[in-house]
This record gives sequence, C-alpha cells and structure tokens, in this order.
Amino acid sequence: MTAAPASAGVDVLASLGVHRLVPVVVLDDAADADGLAGALVAGGLPVAEVTFRTAAAEESIRVMAARGDVLVGAGTVLTVDQVDRAVAAGASYVVSPGLSRAVVERCGEHGVPVLPGAVTATEVQAALELGITTVKFFPAGTSGGAKAIAALAAPFGGVSFVPTGGVGPANLHEYLALPSVHAVGGSWMVPRDLVAAGEFEKMRALVAEAVALAGKEA
Repeated sequence: MTAAPASAGVDVLASLGVHRLVPVVVLDDAADADGLAGALVAGGLPVAEVTFRTAAAEESIRVMAARGDVLVGAGTVLTVDQVDRAVAAGASYVVSPGLSRAVVERCGEHGVPVLPGAVTATEVQAALELGITTVKFFPAGTSGGAKAIAALAAPFGGVSFVPTGGVGPANLHEYLALPSVHAVGGSWMVPRDLVAAGEFEKMRALVAEAVALAGKEA
C-alpha cells in the first residue's frame, strides 16, 4: 500500500479550516449525492462529511468525489474495514465519533487525515500520542460545549477542535469565537428530509445562509 504524501493531509485539514463549516450529511439514496454536492458548491461550501450510517454512504462518496469540486470525507467510521472502503470510494479524510488506535493507524497507512472524537483530557492526550493534533469534539452539545473546549485548550495549546453535535445557527458563534476551534460540523444546512425529498434549491439557500453566518462570526 502506497501512502500519500504527508502534505496531502495537511492540505485537507487546511481546507477545512478555511471553510470553517463541515456539513454532516446522511444520504439514504446515492441517487441524491450529485444533487446534494451541487447544492453545496452553489451555496459556497464545497465540503461534506458523508456519514457511514447508511448503506448508500459508500456509493454517495464515490459519486461526490468523482465530481472533483467537493472535498468529501467519510464520517462515523468505526472500523478498519470502513476506512478501507471509504478511501477506496474517494474519501479525502475520515471522521470517527471516538478514538480508535486501529482506525487512526489505518488512515495513516492510507495517507489520509483522520479526525477522531475526543472530549476529555485523557482522550485528547491519547490522540496526541498517536500523532493527532486536530480532533472531533463530539457530541459537543452534551459534552460541555464551547466552555469545555476552551478549558481543554488551556493545557493542550497545540490541539485544534472540530465540535459537532448540537451545533446550529443559535450557538455557532460560541464555537467559532474560540481560537482553538478549527471548524464546526453540523447538519442544519443539509437536513436529511430535504436530501431525501430532492429539495436541492432549498438546501442551497440554507448552505448560503450558513456560509454568511460563519463569515460574520469569523
């Protein structure tokens, strides 16, 4: 297995930091993947984390990655097998709800950046021992929110966080105001019911609103 250059992972993480928002997408039918990707691009946010919670995830990633204009990652990745399948489908990065050494190491073998979940000092320190300096803070809303991230950032000055779970327009500013927050993950701009209904113009509008809101909070 040939690993990608280390700089590739750095570039992906840098791109996520530029956009500040990571839409967390649940696709029940891969036939909706292209329309969704088009809505993200048209709305000014060519980024997606496609969760591995549905049978359509793998093919959806393949469809979106093939476009070439969306930075597509795989979310809710729990196993090494899922890492292999996500990368084969074209995922540029991998996101896990928790910290798995096996998942992190497999992503390293592929040369693909991984954002494992970490919400305690012990988990953050374990991530650092695996060479990870950007972690997913999940579920953010029930794990102390922005205040918890600010507290963790004090002893872990070199760590960046991507809070996800319970984040929306009402509290987005609390997270983006923190220097330690690299980007914020959320699904409010890509609601599952609108995706399933093919309401891509409505999603484009929601995405554009989210981008504008994030810009104001930057």
